Amino acid sequence: MGLLVQNKQMSFSDTLSLGFMTFAFFLGAGNLIFPPFAGMLAGDNMPLAMMGFLVTAVGMPLVGLIAVAKTQGKVMAYLPAVAATALAVAIYIIIGPAFAAPRTGLVAFEIGAKPFLGDTSTVWAIGSISLNVAQLIFTLGFFAVTMLLALFPGKLMDSVGKVLTPVLMVLLLSLAISVIMLPSGDTSAPVGDYASSPLIKGVIEGYNTMDTLASLMFGMLIIDLLRKKGVDAPADQTRALVRAAFIAASGLAFVYISLFFLGATAGEIAQGAENGGQILTRYVDREFGTLGALMLSTVVSLACLTTAVGLVSACSDYFNELFPRIKYRQFVILFSIICAVVANVGLTQLISVSIPVLVSVYPVVIALVAVTFMTQYLPNPRISHRLVLAVALLFGAIDGLKAAGVNMESLSFMPLYAEGMAWLLPTAVTMVICLFIGKRTPAAA
Repeated sequence: MGLLVQNKQMSFSDTLSLGFMTFAFFLGAGNLIFPPFAGMLAGDNMPLAMMGFLVTAVGMPLVGLIAVAKTQGKVMAYLPAVAATALAVAIYIIIGPAFAAPRTGLVAFEIGAKPFLGDTSTVWAIGSISLNVAQLIFTLGFFAVTMLLALFPGKLMDSVGKVLTPVLMVLLLSLAISVIMLPSGDTSAPVGDYASSPLIKGVIEGYNTMDTLASLMFGMLIIDLLRKKGVDAPADQTRALVRAAFIAASGLAFVYISLFFLGATAGEIAQGAENGGQILTRYVDREFGTLGALMLSTVVSLACLTTAVGLVSACSDYFNELFPRIKYRQFVILFSIICAVVANVGLTQLISVSIPVLVSVYPVVIALVAVTFMTQYLPNPRISHRLVLAVALLFGAIDGLKAAGVNMESLSFMPLYAEGMAWLLPTAVTMVICLFIGKRTPAAA
C-alpha cells in the first residue's frame, strides 16, 4: 500500500516534457543528414521513398517504444540468457560507442562548427595515423560536454526536455516553414534504386538513423527515469511511455517530411553534394545568409548533443547493470572517451563501415519487436521468439555480407535479394508458422 500512496501521477506538463525529451534523444546526426540526401536522389519518386523511410525511421521506433512499454522493458524475456545478452550488447555497442554516438560529434562538427572555422585542413601525423586538428579539438570538447550532462541522469528530463528541446523545435519549425515557402527548384529524375524500387530503398535508408535500435534502449532509460521521478506503477509507466512515443514520432515525422521536401526541391544547390549535410548548409546559406548558418549550426549542435547524452546515458546504465562492480559514472567517462576517439576516424569512413552491420542487425530487432506483439497469440512463445529471431539473423547476415561487398550471387534467386531485404519473406513466413507450433506455455516471468 505504501508504494501505491507514494506513486506519482504524470501531469500534462510532465508528459509533454517526457515526449520532448524522447524526441530530442532520437533527433540526432543521421536524422538530419540522410533525409535531404534521400529526397534529392529520389526526385520525382520522393513521396514513395519518404513513405518507406518513415516506416523504419518513425513507425518502427514508435512500435519499438510501445513494445518496451508493453513488456515493461523485458522484450527479450523469451530468449536464452546468453542470446539475449549478446543481442543487447551488440545493440548497445552499435548505438553507443561504435557508430551512432561518435557520428553525432562528427555531424555537429561538419555542419555546426566547420562552416565558421575557416581553414580546417591542418593535420597532425602520428606514425601512420593522420588526425584533423580542428575535428580532434571539437570532438574532444563535444564529448566532454556530453560526459558532464550524462553524469547526472536524474536531471535529464529537466535539462533536456524542458530547456534544450523547445529551443530545438522552434529552430526546426522555422527551417521547415522556410523550406515549404521557399523551395529551391523542381524535383528531378530519380537516381539508382530510387528509380526502380523507391519504397524499399526508402525503408533501407531509414536503417541509417538507427532509431529502431535506439528505441529499445531509450524505452528502458525512460522507464528508469520515470521510477526516479516517483512513477512506480507499471500501468502509469506504460501510459507515460506510450504517450511520449507518439509525441516523439509526430515530431520526427514532421522533421523528416520537411527535410525530404528540401532535398527533392534543392535544384542547383544540391549539385555535387555528397551528403544531406551539404544540401542543408547550402540551402540555409543561400536563403538566410550568416543568420541562417548560425540557426542551422544551433539546430545541429543541439540535436547531436541531446542524442549523444541519451546514447551515453543508456549505454552506461545498461553496462552498469551487466557489470555492477563498475560504477555508472565510470562507464560514462569510458564511453565518452571511446566516442571521442572513434569520431576521429571520419564521417565517411564511419558511415561506410556501419552500413553492413546495420543491414545485418536491423532485421533481428524488427523481428523482435514484431514477435513481441504476437506473443499472446503464440501457442509456444519461447520457441517462437527464438525461431523467428534465428531466421531473421540468418537471412539478415546474408544481406549484411552482400552490403559488405561479399559475393552472394548464388543466393540471388531469393525474393527481395537485389533490394537488400532477403530476410523479410522468410521471417514473415516463420512468424505465421509459429502461430501453429506447439502447445501454449506459461508466460515468462
